[in-house]
Amino acid sequence: MVTEIRRAAVLGAGSWGTAFAKVLADAGTDVVLWARRASIAEAIRKHRENPAYLSGIQLPDRLDATDDVQAALDGADLVVLAVPSQTLRENLMAWSGYIASDALLVSLIKGIELGTSLRMSQVIMEVTGADHSRVAVVSGPNLAREVALEQPAATVVACTDQYHATLIQRAITTRYFRPYTNPDIIGCELGGAVKNVIALAFGMATGMGLGDNTKATLITRGLAETARLGGKLGADPLTFSGLAGLGDLVATCYSPLSRNRTFGEQLGRGQTLAQAQAATKQTAEGVLSCLSIRDLARRHGVEMPITEQVERVCHEGVATHVALNELMSRETKPE
Repeated sequence: MVTEIRRAAVLGAGSWGTAFAKVLADAGTDVVLWARRASIAEAIRKHRENPAYLSGIQLPDRLDATDDVQAALDGADLVVLAVPSQTLRENLMAWSGYIASDALLVSLIKGIELGTSLRMSQVIMEVTGADHSRVAVVSGPNLAREVALEQPAATVVACTDQYHATLIQRAITTRYFRPYTNPDIIGCELGGAVKNVIALAFGMATGMGLGDNTKATLITRGLAETARLGGKLGADPLTFSGLAGLGDLVATCYSPLSRNRTFGEQLGRGQTLAQAQAATKQTAEGVLSCLSIRDLARRHGVEMPITEQVERVCHEGVATHVALNELMSRETKPE
């Protein structure tokens, strides 16, 4: 049983993985960041910077980097997963043999797996065999560059085991990063996954030149969709009014740093999915997650009209103005 976090491995050197590794190092934990590309690992070691994802931000000396996943995981008490949601299973199958049997596993990933409709914590437990008490999720309004610039932010550490949640909380508490604990891992993961889809819709509205009434409506009704699905899956309704729910949703919708909002803007301007992908140059998790979230909702008989229309725009070639008309022409009902 882990009683103290001395060494952490962060697997995934994108924007948020790198920023989170910096938080761990600033909080006093020795960290090894695994990068898929050797050039990124070398740049971090030599120049203390990740030029591909967080250019211009100095990384602490306590943060090491490697492209050797076995070396990164060697002796790690805490293993942080920061890869795209649809690659998690394949990666974990290759990595799980190097993970210590008592290590705590933390997901930074905000998505639902295609095909299975599993949350990321469920994928982690299924592949590694880890008990739910060892698996946690970190979620909140945590735009990577702002966190890396040490602008004040808060987050949620969700874990069914309060002792482990508190260990992780202590390991990431800094003067600029304030974590709260929450046992509702279902609600925190759903909030993080669905907000990407709603942010795509918000970006589409922005790209279409629509105003704040439309945007406020999308945020509010998007949160209602998330809460309806969460209720069916056993989440605590209060989670959706907190940092991992409303907080993350607002940040992801309104910030120009948000990949999903930016991707949605391109679609709202009439670009195709391929053109939007070329323009943003980064993974917009909501593009694939809208499919798995739609399937999960249908499986549980939950209405998610915004999610349905985002899926139609992204994967069926429906124009954004047609999708908007579909939303506005739905049968009226009580709120």
